[in-house]
Amino acid sequence: MVKFSKELEAQLIPEWKEAFVNYCLLKKQIKKIIISRKPKPASHYPIVHHPDFGRSLFDPVRRLARSFSDKLFSASEKPEILQVRRRKSSENGDDVEEIYQTELVQLFSEEDEVKVFFARLDEELNKVNQFHKAKETEFVGRGEILKKQLDILAELKQILGDRKKRNLSGSNSLRSSFNSSARNSDFSAGSPGELSETQSETSRTDEILEALERNGVSFINSATRSKTKGGKPKMSLRVDIPDAVAGADGGGARSIATATSVLWEELVNNPRSGGGDFINRKKIQCAEKMIRKAFVELYRGLGLLKTYSSLNMIAFTKILKKFDKVSGQQASSSYLRVVKRSQFTSSDKVLYEWNKKVVRLMDEVESIFTKHFANNDRKKAMKFLRPHQQKDSHMVTFFVGLFTGCFVSLFSIYIILAHLSGVFTSGAQVSYLETVYPVFSVFALLSLHMFMYGCNLFMWKNTRINYTFIFEFSPTTALRYRDAFLMGTTFMTAVVAALVIHLILRAAGFSASEVDTIPGILLLIFICVLICPFDTFYRPTRFCFIRILRNIVCSPFYKVLMVDFFMADQLTSQIPLLRHIESTACYFMAQSFKTHEYNTCKNGRIYRELAYLISFSPYFWRAMQCIRRWWDESNTDHLVNMGKYVSAMVAAGVRITYARENNSLWLAVVLVSSVVATLYQLYWDFVKDWGLLNPKSKNPWLRDELVLKNKNIYYLSIALNLVLRVAWIETIIRFRVNPVQSHLLDFLLASLEVIRRGHWNFYRVENEHLNNVGHFRAVKTVPLPFRDMDSDG
Repeated sequence: MVKFSKELEAQLIPEWKEAFVNYCLLKKQIKKIIISRKPKPASHYPIVHHPDFGRSLFDPVRRLARSFSDKLFSASEKPEILQVRRRKSSENGDDVEEIYQTELVQLFSEEDEVKVFFARLDEELNKVNQFHKAKETEFVGRGEILKKQLDILAELKQILGDRKKRNLSGSNSLRSSFNSSARNSDFSAGSPGELSETQSETSRTDEILEALERNGVSFINSATRSKTKGGKPKMSLRVDIPDAVAGADGGGARSIATATSVLWEELVNNPRSGGGDFINRKKIQCAEKMIRKAFVELYRGLGLLKTYSSLNMIAFTKILKKFDKVSGQQASSSYLRVVKRSQFTSSDKVLYEWNKKVVRLMDEVESIFTKHFANNDRKKAMKFLRPHQQKDSHMVTFFVGLFTGCFVSLFSIYIILAHLSGVFTSGAQVSYLETVYPVFSVFALLSLHMFMYGCNLFMWKNTRINYTFIFEFSPTTALRYRDAFLMGTTFMTAVVAALVIHLILRAAGFSASEVDTIPGILLLIFICVLICPFDTFYRPTRFCFIRILRNIVCSPFYKVLMVDFFMADQLTSQIPLLRHIESTACYFMAQSFKTHEYNTCKNGRIYRELAYLISFSPYFWRAMQCIRRWWDESNTDHLVNMGKYVSAMVAAGVRITYARENNSLWLAVVLVSSVVATLYQLYWDFVKDWGLLNPKSKNPWLRDELVLKNKNIYYLSIALNLVLRVAWIETIIRFRVNPVQSHLLDFLLASLEVIRRGHWNFYRVENEHLNNVGHFRAVKTVPLPFRDMDSDG
């Protein structure tokens, strides 16, 4: 049977862990009470029994009569063992909090330990109540804001529909009146149309403003309503938020404003855009999608709050029953009555009385989804609001084992065939290395990276790191560690099978031009699978990968999310893979597989210059992301981080030049640039990305909060990252004898960098998770179409 402490640890919300009742601490205090109840050691003096005191034949009768009387009069005469008083505390002036404090009415034999127990129990109850109240207020505030957003959006959609009908019906009458005016007057042909259009725009704008005013919108300088040169209204717009909502949002006197939103630009400041469709349907759909996503997060937050309440209630009940069992008294009944009347346990009642604020809001969310996004299909709507977690399939595990066995068998066969054919020993087999090595190295490095990512997913799941929330993945389509292992083993099995087929066909006497197309065919199959539009082979993951790559390449023009710069960091460790893609593309585009002129690419000027571009690109994209994040967040740390990637870019370029011009000058430049870049990277790895090397931490030179219990793992990880970061030293020492050893050594170094990146990934996401835990972030904050801004903005 699983202990409740472990069950609680497995079910609690990781980001709110510190706000849950500390069940283990209370259990330790009960153990102290048990220890204090143990009898003291016997005295050295002999115990003298008085002869008048002994057993009697009537003792069983007396015990039976005593137990019967206790049961008969217990309900009416049994006094209260403890009293829990509730008082109100106002530390912040206006904010009044209820504080619970227990007083012992009946003395216990171990009174000091019992007092400590109930004092800590009161602290835990007060902590849970205060956190629940804060979250409840926050979610109610979000709901009020979203209801206002929905009201405004509904009005705008109604105006859009009505205006379209009027334009369709009035266009014919306007055309006929225009023709009549042109025939019977001396005005220019455009004057009546311009006058009608101006009146139409004025009435249209007034109609929008009146609709927004009906929804509580107030205008600054609304009496004057000054115009721009184009005759458009020039004013600020805001929706006032009630004080309770503003306090819950943490922004003080803030307002929902559309003056800076794209939607407001389309509605008022640019009414002529799109002809009659001054309200852009695409913008309305975008606003609808944003509000829908915000409601999903609100619904999720309410579900988390109910889970928080129920788990804490069970914990308090369990711990009080343990106390009753230890003390031999029924003390839990009076305390549990207070717990059940507290803020967090009355959540179900509050949800019903709260029906006017939250539950009704949840019903509105369901109705909106059912009507607007699910074609009145409630079952489909609830898939968005209550997405079900994917269940682990035994078939995936089976195929992982199957492909792993196939990979090991095929790799053994390949080693035997390669040894028999002498492709790694004969100097005449240069063509084999030039043909096979670049393409198959791409798949091998990609498979290794996928395997490391599977290890990351496995570790994050076991340590309860909420990576799906951090990366904003959908819980229904997020890749699991078994899926990552399946993809990696499938790739490697396909690669080794192609290698075996390639060797067999060469040995069978097929022409080299035909056999050497096998790597190209494999690459083509991979590209087709990646962009396949059908819902198979993990389509959500494939399309998400393509979308993230697009965001990385166009990084200055897209808002940078966690998953974007995380993937860009992966690309900085896959520069050898990108170089192999360059070699493969040149090999097939120059048709070297037919002519077997392998120096065509290597000696070409464009190919040599592209080596710099490809080596710079991942660092450049990452630097652009830092600039964009600095622009969005005004945090100078992003500019400092950009310097790290610029230094890495310089070091990579210098190493390429040194490989071509081997002299002492470039050797000195390589040493200086590489040492600076490495020190920069190590500092950022340990201090910023991992949050370690804190000299004031309670864990020496680590950080205060650690996910892994064994501290030595962190020290070993620091040393391992340090060693793998200086692998560039090999470019100076040059342990190379022949082309075969050179290629194998390059592949080994590239593989070590991929392993280092996979090792780095765990601690980077762990640090991000602990930051979320420190701020109790378990629900995403979704930007709204009518965005928040300061009232003076």
